[in-house]
Amino acid sequence: MTRTDNLSFAPDFDRALEFFQAQENYAVSPLIELKGPGGLNVYAKNETQRMGLGAFKALGAPYAVARVLEAVWQEKTGEILSAARMGDADIRDFAATQTFVCASAGNHGMGVAAGAQAMGAKARIHLAKSVPEGFGDRLRALGAEVVRSGDVYDESVAAAIADAETTGATLLADGTWPGYTDIPKLVMEGYCVIAEEMRQQFQASGRWPTHVYLQAGVGGLAAAMAHMIRLNWAEQPELIVVEPNAAACLKTSHLAGKPTRGEGPESNMGRLDCKEPSIVAWDVLERCDVRYETLAEEEGKAAAEAVTALGIATTPSGAAGYAALCKQTTEQGNAKETRPLVIISEGLA
Repeated sequence: MTRTDNLSFAPDFDRALEFFQAQENYAVSPLIELKGPGGLNVYAKNETQRMGLGAFKALGAPYAVARVLEAVWQEKTGEILSAARMGDADIRDFAATQTFVCASAGNHGMGVAAGAQAMGAKARIHLAKSVPEGFGDRLRALGAEVVRSGDVYDESVAAAIADAETTGATLLADGTWPGYTDIPKLVMEGYCVIAEEMRQQFQASGRWPTHVYLQAGVGGLAAAMAHMIRLNWAEQPELIVVEPNAAACLKTSHLAGKPTRGEGPESNMGRLDCKEPSIVAWDVLERCDVRYETLAEEEGKAAAEAVTALGIATTPSGAAGYAALCKQTTEQGNAKETRPLVIISEGLA
């Protein structure tokens, strides 16, 4: 694919950090050390308590909701909203007329629902039949309307797109495809806060990681982290993008030289079980000098159990980076100078 302007990613991470620092429930997530395979010390960025939603996605969709509402208000009135204005009655009355729609297999829907609720807007989340009803209940508790659409995630995505086209609601997806890139870039801009928090934490300690493991579904988190690391980290690590064997859409795209679907059965790494890559994320990763690792289902499950036993309750998706580290250590041995970093991206629901 020829690079085009709509694939460019130049996030205003200072704006994102300023936005979250103004939120009462924002706190820098912990960067801790865990004992890894062979006694290796592993840096772990623990996202399992992030802003009450228990996952890194709390930084994506809520930020995008606010940015979209600001843009629509400015187009409507000419006013550039300040942070102080966002909670005013007239802004919330306006937000109540706006609906955000998405499909979700997990945490993105929670982010959209929470972001809409915080601003006074509406949210409608499309779930495939395979998504547990308990997740639907969590979405409803955040004020979202839940619609069951299709047997699998791809079908719920198509339903959300059709919903937005029919009703005029705002589609807030975390993936990108031809003709739809701008709003998901805002989601990724919110994720950049994680990398900037870590940069400041490593800068303060003076000890930087040598390897960073980044789990990927459509690739938004991995691409945002890779972009920021290559942009402004003082010491450059090796970057490893981690996917399930059953949904290796980014590795498949890398090998094909263009965004390409990654086929496979349903994965127990549910939040990473995405067969279509984000075209923006793929483009970012292609310029960030990353390599790819894929996981068998049992490797993700074993890593979740190991990390949970170390005191951070998580899922196979949340522990995927740790799983790839364990796999690499088993295959290549434990180099004493290695200082790996993993992101524990979500807690147990």
